[in-house]
Amino acid sequence: MEDRHELMNDMNARSREVFRSVVESYLSTGAPVGSRTLTRALTEKVSAATIRNVMQDLEFMGLLDSPHVSAGRIPTELGLRMFVDGLLEVSNLDQGDRQKIDETVGKTDNNINNMMDRVGSALSGITAGASLVLTPKHEAPIKHIEFVSLGADRALVVLVFADGHVENRVFTPPTGQTPSSMREAANFLNALAEGRTISELQTIVTREIKKRRQELDVLAQDLVESGAALWENEGQPYERLIVRGRSNLLAEDAEAADLEKIKTLFDDLERKRDIAEFLELADQGEGVRIFIGSENKLFSLSGSSLVVSPYMNADRKIIGAVGVIGPTRLNYGRIVPIVDYTAQLIGKMISDRR
Repeated sequence: MEDRHELMNDMNARSREVFRSVVESYLSTGAPVGSRTLTRALTEKVSAATIRNVMQDLEFMGLLDSPHVSAGRIPTELGLRMFVDGLLEVSNLDQGDRQKIDETVGKTDNNINNMMDRVGSALSGITAGASLVLTPKHEAPIKHIEFVSLGADRALVVLVFADGHVENRVFTPPTGQTPSSMREAANFLNALAEGRTISELQTIVTREIKKRRQELDVLAQDLVESGAALWENEGQPYERLIVRGRSNLLAEDAEAADLEKIKTLFDDLERKRDIAEFLELADQGEGVRIFIGSENKLFSLSGSSLVVSPYMNADRKIIGAVGVIGPTRLNYGRIVPIVDYTAQLIGKMISDRR
């Protein structure tokens, strides 16, 4: 981080203006920027030769790059990072964008997943990027738990919550389960579960099973201990990952190699690879975070950027995140307030449901 500050300090007013103009023009058009274009854009009248020298210096500093044989320059990832950290002017949220987000979240619908689906679709539509929504675990108290066998190696756990929400989760039970062992496991869990959330129950079950081991049939004990029925695998603390607007990133004129990279990104997202790690990054504080290209392992291959913000419940606990994925050439100044506002609105809606 200090290196970026030192680079910024090393730049004089002219270098900064040239740098800002190159980045803003690139973010707007996607095209390399030449010295002739800049002579017309700069407030101070300087020659194209002077600007070429400044651009060479910026390239030497690692902030600009000249693609292919083009005479123009584009910002590097380091350049984009420095621009976002030090020179980005975030605009106010556009009234039209605000209205679309309000309409999406404001519909009277008690189903949180439906609301999140709509948020994802609205975000991708408004930003012309892909959207990513991590929805929270259902944290209402549990009312009832039931196991249902679906075959030799498949079973269903039915979770009924106090607020009327019902979840059915298919899982692979430990071998040898019988109807009576499933009944016994459910009875054991129900005795502990009522009035507790899933995460509270998880803590209590571990303790209680040690104390009451002799009361449980071995098969029922295996089923309870496996926990696979009730809580997600470690490293996957979130209920659902919703990705909308894939087609926005798969432009018809894109090169085959780029399309392959974007497809790999979506495959990785579907498998939730690195999502826990990504969330820890979002967990470092409130507000919008911007990840550019290779700064995030999940996005490095595709050369995409992610603008993301966590959202919180009434207890100020981070319970999920919303974001926009796009090329590194995103309109960051417009997208940051959109993501920020959406995250705050979701947090408020979830808190108001209590």
